[in-house]
Amino acid sequence: MELVTPTIGLVFWTAVAFVCLLILLKKFAWKPILSAIHEREQSIDEALNKAELAKHEMARLTAQNEELMKEARAERDHILKEAKALKDSIVHEAKTQAHNEGAKLIEKAKIEIENQKKAALAELKSQVSTLSLEIAERVLRGQLEDKAKQQDLVANLLKDVELN
Repeated sequence: MELVTPTIGLVFWTAVAFVCLLILLKKFAWKPILSAIHEREQSIDEALNKAELAKHEMARLTAQNEELMKEARAERDHILKEAKALKDSIVHEAKTQAHNEGAKLIEKAKIEIENQKKAALAELKSQVSTLSLEIAERVLRGQLEDKAKQQDLVANLLKDVELN
């Protein structure tokens, strides 16, 4: 293998070609590449800013959501307390009304029992008096059938009348 030693002419023309290439690249390639890199950098910065704004907005919305949840829980608790109080009030009112109605029914029943008792006693007195009269009538008929018994009865009644 043979080593090629660079000559001055080769180095010169390589350097000229490299400088021409640099000039061409600077004129036609560097500006678009740098502008593309700059645009990309700006779009990345904008995306980061938007992401940061979105993060702050998300934090704000989360805090707002938590606040709304607290308010909703408080409202729910308030509604449940009102419903319980209303239920207790209705139950108490119903118990009171039932107690009053029960007391009225018991009082009516007592009055009805007393009335029926009085009616039964009156009926019993009527029957006793009727039976007593029937018994007295039968006894008197038995005693008044015989003349001697009639005279003894009248004599006893006259003695009792004189003693009084």
